[in-house]
Amino acid sequence: MFTPIDLTTWPRREHFAYYRGPLPCGYSVTVRLDLTRFLATVRARGLRDYPAFIWCVSHCIVQHPAFRMGFGPNGEPGHHDVLHPNYTVFHEDDHTFSDVWTAHDEDFAAFYRAFLADAAAAQATHGMKAKDGLLPNFYCISCVPWLDFEGYTTYVPQGTPALFPIFTYGRYREEGGRTTAPLAVTIGHAAADGWHTAEFLNDLQTLLDTVDLPAVDEGGRP
Repeated sequence: MFTPIDLTTWPRREHFAYYRGPLPCGYSVTVRLDLTRFLATVRARGLRDYPAFIWCVSHCIVQHPAFRMGFGPNGEPGHHDVLHPNYTVFHEDDHTFSDVWTAHDEDFAAFYRAFLADAAAAQATHGMKAKDGLLPNFYCISCVPWLDFEGYTTYVPQGTPALFPIFTYGRYREEGGRTTAPLAVTIGHAAADGWHTAEFLNDLQTLLDTVDLPAVDEGGRP
């Protein structure tokens, strides 16, 4: 579902027009997330952390309209009810990756099983796009598990910044009994100001600190 924004009453209408017109820019923010509680839950349930983390990000996006912005069929700005994750699957044999997506489901178990099926299918191909039919309401997320970074920037030279968010997170760091990881968020300024991104990241950290994910039967999947 897509809901157009009423531009006559929207407080950010001037900000949106400015950052889509005279100054079409986006920005990236890198923070360090505390994954201690989240990883303890994941491991206690026998889950895989990559799909579990992606579900948490997708669930948090549902709660934040600024991170669900897009355009309707007539070019009008508005909000999708949900964004679906478009993520990467790495191939160890030739060090390339494949792009794949899984429809978000607020039912964690349903999403988790669908993710495993999509990721397994992507492992069988080495093409750039491993799954057709990407829906227009998507966002991008990937992991760079080999790198513990302090800053990470995504940009499109001479292009207009996308309204949807782009997430990149990195290698875990063990320090003082805590496990942390860097997370970079890139988003168009027309969609979100610093306040919106701060609220999103604070809520994501709270979710990682409190989420109680269920164990999921993977059906003998390797």
